[in-house]
Amino acid sequence: MRAAGRYARFVRTLITVLAIVVGVWAILVIGLFLAGRGGAARQVAAFLPNLIALFRGLRKDPRVPRSSKLLLAFGLVWLASPIDLIPEFVPVIGPLDDAIVAALILRSVARRVGKPVLAEHWRGDPAALDTFFRLARIRDGSG
Repeated sequence: MRAAGRYARFVRTLITVLAIVVGVWAILVIGLFLAGRGGAARQVAAFLPNLIALFRGLRKDPRVPRSSKLLLAFGLVWLASPIDLIPEFVPVIGPLDDAIVAALILRSVARRVGKPVLAEHWRGDPAALDTFFRLARIRDGSG
């Protein structure tokens, strides 16, 4: 019975943390809309789903090396995990650890497979991906 009680507490905690993350995300999107930044709000609203879709698509792509697929699996678990180095509810820097981990994984994978493979799986604004390539210093083929 003790194990069942611990499991129930874990599930309640997980649901609570996920609700908080979704709530903060929704507040950010609504705040951007109210501030007249509709384009930015749409990008923020779509970024995490696009990133998860990118990681999932790359994990299934036969052109991606196995070591990169392991990194992508780690990234998916990291993004989905309620446990963070910096709690999500901390304003501005809360999601920073997720962003850094995702950027490092994307940079590593992009250097191995190149722009075309990543671009094929990216569902977001192509300009956002181009900005990432420029900041990560990734050229046409691979880094």
